[in-house]
Amino acid sequence: MSFTHHEFWTLIHGMVLGAVFLLGFAGGLEGLWSLRPHLMTPEGIRGRALRLKIGVTAMAVAAWGTVLTGTWIVYPWYREDVPDSPRSVLLADPATAQWHHFGMEWKEHVAWLSPILATTVAFIVLYYGAGLIRHERLRKTTLALFVLAFAFAAVAGLFGALITKTAPLL
Repeated sequence: MSFTHHEFWTLIHGMVLGAVFLLGFAGGLEGLWSLRPHLMTPEGIRGRALRLKIGVTAMAVAAWGTVLTGTWIVYPWYREDVPDSPRSVLLADPATAQWHHFGMEWKEHVAWLSPILATTVAFIVLYYGAGLIRHERLRKTTLALFVLAFAFAAVAGLFGALITKTAPLL
């Protein structure tokens, strides 16, 4: 099995960094959700805090890796000013033009909120650590920011998969 240069980088962008992102989200979500005083023992708090820090940091790093490789490596190929570029293919057909007008605009602009929010969550978790257990409102706010970071990235990932299915990079 071999990959073209474009296929290799889209694989790294979507599948490798996307998988790390999903694993980081799963670990961080479990850690934030269960970090409540009535569920914890002092010994359990230390282990849980470490897993939480690893999960949210992994998600933030993967989010940055995904948007940076997408913006600076994959996206320029999509937008090339040639007749057979994915952008040109989508815009040439009125039935698929909305994939570009809405889907790629989301990926270009809104998806950047994901690493920003994920970094904010990582900072809060690294700063407060197990102390989040005593700050219910901050823990819930952090959890909400974390879920928003995931949601923005999930929508961008879905658009990316659907756009690639409709007009693949060759």
